[in-house]
Amino acid sequence: MIAVLTRDLRLAIRAGGGFGLGLAFFLLVAVLVPLGVGPEPATLARIAPGILWVGALLACLLTLDRIFALDFEDGSLDLLATAPIPMEGTVAMKALAHWLVTGLPLTLVSPVLALLMNLPAQGYPWLLASLLLGTPALSMIGTFGAALTVGVKRGGLLLSLIVLPLYVPTLIFGAEAVKRGAQGMEAAVPLLLMAGITFGAGALLPFAAAAAIRVNLR
Repeated sequence: MIAVLTRDLRLAIRAGGGFGLGLAFFLLVAVLVPLGVGPEPATLARIAPGILWVGALLACLLTLDRIFALDFEDGSLDLLATAPIPMEGTVAMKALAHWLVTGLPLTLVSPVLALLMNLPAQGYPWLLASLLLGTPALSMIGTFGAALTVGVKRGGLLLSLIVLPLYVPTLIFGAEAVKRGAQGMEAAVPLLLMAGITFGAGALLPFAAAAAIRVNLR
């Protein structure tokens, strides 16, 4: 399984589709929103938690169709399905690779973009904590959606329609945690609920995604 993880990381870094595309989109959101809503610091501070979380969510969504599509096209997915390692482990490693090249970089640069959005200083730790806890769920749910649509021609739109509703709870709890933290309120409850979603997704969705891949490869 470690070999699957390192192979996916190497391919993502070589193609530039993980780091570059997601980070560029996240940066564009943080730059364009102030141009659209105006430079008033109070307005930006009020909408910053939601905008930053929506930007991170959409940046993760951009690269989901690459998780299984290339392996399906060149036949590697058939080899992985017949390999002695369980498909559930392969799915988990692919979700981890997606998070390492997409979710983790977004989390690390988020304080810089929060500065552009005039997020209050007390909200920065909560922004980092919420993205660190929430983006793994985005990658795992996205991997499940990619498994359902693998082999479907032009399945990007279908993948988005499947995944976006499943992203909503993570988005709500993540943005709420940052908003409460920025206002100096107690933010542990939404953070714990989001952590529950992440651990639940990590425990259940590899099995569902592996079953979906086996069905699609028949």
